[in-house]
Amino acid sequence: MDADSVPMTVPGFTGVGYPDVFTAMPPQPKEKKPGQLPIDKVKEFFEKGYTVVENFFTPEELQPCRDGCDRLVEELAQKLYKAGKIKSLYEDHGFDDRLILLEKEWPGAVILLLKLGRLPPFFRDLWENEKLLNTVEQLLGPEVAANPIWNLRPKCPGHAETLVPWHQDSAYFDLDSYQSLIVTAWIPFRDSTKENGCMEMAEGGHWKGLVGVHKCCDNFYLMMDEEELQTRFDLKPENYKLCPVPYGGVLFFNNVIPHRSIPNTSDHVRWSIDLRWQSPERPWGFYGLKPGTLMRSARSPVTKVDWAAYDQVDRYHAQKKYELQRKGKDEELDEFDTSLTGPHMDKWEIVRHSPHTDQFLRDQKAK
Repeated sequence: MDADSVPMTVPGFTGVGYPDVFTAMPPQPKEKKPGQLPIDKVKEFFEKGYTVVENFFTPEELQPCRDGCDRLVEELAQKLYKAGKIKSLYEDHGFDDRLILLEKEWPGAVILLLKLGRLPPFFRDLWENEKLLNTVEQLLGPEVAANPIWNLRPKCPGHAETLVPWHQDSAYFDLDSYQSLIVTAWIPFRDSTKENGCMEMAEGGHWKGLVGVHKCCDNFYLMMDEEELQTRFDLKPENYKLCPVPYGGVLFFNNVIPHRSIPNTSDHVRWSIDLRWQSPERPWGFYGLKPGTLMRSARSPVTKVDWAAYDQVDRYHAQKKYELQRKGKDEELDEFDTSLTGPHMDKWEIVRHSPHTDQFLRDQKAK
């Protein structure tokens, strides 16, 4: 598909690339700090669009997040139980399988965790981990801010709504993000393997610095055809690289490299989180709905990250209210609403319908 053949209903496609933004390595810090990557890993990030770093964290450093996931599932179970939506709390199950049983009894339990909009303290502490910030400084430069978008990703076996098709992250963000390097750290809270649905990267797909044509939606996820990968990005199947990440490792990647996750065929939940950073001098990339927050600055040293201001806006509530208010509606949000909609659905042509796109279209029609 060339630029001339792109339908007018896809305002997300600009046809303009910014290759230098995603391939030019910034000057490296002179000071040696814990967590900094070897220079070959930094180069790999800019040459391939991603890099896997094993043994970045110790198990002890990640244990608070595993414990936190258990608490989130406990809170979810209690919420569903008190509302009469489930008959058992499944208290004799844990990190590996409790969520599977909740989802089986009340389909949508996983979605409620995906829609977690407030930042729990155990994830906040991970986001401002000194080693992570030292690494991100190598990739972005000395000015580092938390991006508005983060995601907890519990992936249950055979769960269709957590099977993510080929896409580029900036396809979800506003057009300003096309000109900004946003660094993602994808961190699993157990071994991420081919069996439980690891990530797959289209190596080198960032070289044109271009966001390709996406379609809406596979459930609520945007999707990019392999034909688009091969014709617009000159990619071949041999460019598709599975990226298993052992527990304690981190997968770093940018916001224009095409990637997907593969099915979880194991018997347990694959838990992971993705955290993002960018330069505070660039637009936040999220439709004006939520700002980021400064984490590190050479010009104005940060002694304490302002998470209180950051967390004033629940991202998913902001997205829903954006859609409702833009259509002249003002409604209370349902705490058990399992639909996921957002501004990204306005950017791309809807070619596949689901309860999520149907809800989006209903919101559009209501005046």
